[in-house]
Amino acid sequence: MDRWIQRSAAALGAALLLTGCAAPGGSAAPAQPVKVTVWTYYNGAQLTAFNALVDEFNTTVGKEKNIVVESTSQGTVSDLAAEVMAAANGEVGAQELPDIFSAYADTAYQLDQMGLAAGLDDYLTNEERTLYVDGFLESGRIDGELKVFPVAKSVEIMALNETDWDAFAEATGASLDALATVEGVTETAQAYYEWTDSLTPEPNDGEAMFGRDAMANFFFAGSEQLGVDPITFEDGQPVLNFDHDAVRRLWDNYYVPFIKGYFTAEGRFRNDDLKTGAIIACVCSSSGATFLPSEVSNDARSYPIEMKILPCPQFAGGQPYAIEQGAGMVVTKGSDDEIAASVEFLKWFTDGARSIHFSSDSGYLPVTKEAYSAEAVNESGVELPETMREVLTTAMETVKDNSLYAMPAFETANSLRGALETVMSDQAAADREQVRSALAAGETLEQATAPFVSDEYFETWYAAALETLNGRLAG
Repeated sequence: MDRWIQRSAAALGAALLLTGCAAPGGSAAPAQPVKVTVWTYYNGAQLTAFNALVDEFNTTVGKEKNIVVESTSQGTVSDLAAEVMAAANGEVGAQELPDIFSAYADTAYQLDQMGLAAGLDDYLTNEERTLYVDGFLESGRIDGELKVFPVAKSVEIMALNETDWDAFAEATGASLDALATVEGVTETAQAYYEWTDSLTPEPNDGEAMFGRDAMANFFFAGSEQLGVDPITFEDGQPVLNFDHDAVRRLWDNYYVPFIKGYFTAEGRFRNDDLKTGAIIACVCSSSGATFLPSEVSNDARSYPIEMKILPCPQFAGGQPYAIEQGAGMVVTKGSDDEIAASVEFLKWFTDGARSIHFSSDSGYLPVTKEAYSAEAVNESGVELPETMREVLTTAMETVKDNSLYAMPAFETANSLRGALETVMSDQAAADREQVRSALAAGETLEQATAPFVSDEYFETWYAAALETLNGRLAG
């Protein structure tokens, strides 16, 4: 913390020497250049795109307003978080805390609890706030104050191997319309398993149709769609609402089809399973579009495929909710000039067409409302491959048509999210192996799965899962 006091004192001294300083929300340029340091986790195409925009800012608006931005990638998300915390804690050999850094809610919350995250509400006018997607701004609030500036967001989409789907649909009459709901996906996946099973003389060798990334997102979005706020606060403390009936619907539409072989998860991510042909459809992040395959390739076969992008399925009859993801930018505390200069850069960076250009290169979504139209994308001049265009337009429609949910920030949020990722999926994977063994021993699918689909089995799992999750929440 001594390191922070020294930085603040230096910033204050510099501010007193300046003339024409910009007050919060103002636009007057300081008499001396203000240097703004930015740390990101961007790499590859994302880093190249970001640095190009930094250079553009420095030679245009930055030059005009006496602001110089210096950007550094700290490696991965975890590397960046570690460097930020080392700097914040004043560890020996640590770098000086930057003026801006990319952050997810957990790191932002830790910095805010240390008193190092600047509040940004006073540096945006009411008119400027209305330019941003409401949900993106709201998810950046900690204790009601804007602490994480939205810059790079994503939602969930459904990616479909259209080539193999068409063969299935032609043979069975399956409709894409069924994939609009969670229940429809479950029913269609059963039909796909049964159809592929019928293509060989061996019994019970049907193929999985579907897989899902980010099980925590399934819980959060599913709960909201079913009318349950998954995390609330009482006296400032988080409370997990692991609603019995809502969780049972999640169970019936993930665990049950998984142990029956209709769903699967084999690779690290579901786009890996699309590539090997283990599945033909998945729910994944829109920011992962660059990793979607153009062919199926495994030991037995290799052939090109066409991808189709659909909205993420939702529970039938539920409320329209979608998951909002992606790191924002935290501005660290400093002089008014430093904070104002930092916000000036972030506002410029997220402006309409500029935001679309970064989106096309990085896979992330723009954060301003004006960018959310086909006309805006076309007028930006960005040339997009067809799959990326489908991803971007589908994701934009998702943002416009849904209320957005982002997990709130609190001390044990990361630990709780980690448990939500595995508490159902690990059980499903383990029990699927037992089902496989029973099938190999000659049981029918109904016989092999009977012990796992009873009400009693769900209740036992539910009680154990709730205890585990509340333990993680308590820390």
